[in-house]
Amino acid sequence: MKLVFAIIKDDDVDIVVQALTASSFRVTRVASTGGFFRKGSTTLLIGVDDEQVDGAIQTIREKTTSDQKEQKRATVFVVPVSRFEQL
Repeated sequence: MKLVFAIIKDDDVDIVVQALTASSFRVTRVASTGGFFRKGSTTLLIGVDDEQVDGAIQTIREKTTSDQKEQKRATVFVVPVSRFEQL
């Protein structure tokens, strides 16, 4: 199991969350700020099985594509999960 952290610009976050949930990914949203200009962003927490990581990242990539190639719209981290419980 992996935990995907995706830091998304606020302009893109609604469409990304809709696409992820439509693809049956479970998403938790956390409001966050950061970067040089302190622009608004949202951090998404997405728990996925190992084989679903590429699908989640591809969905994020498709929904955050910018017309300007050098403009980054998302930052994604994937970390292993050693233990998972729902209580």
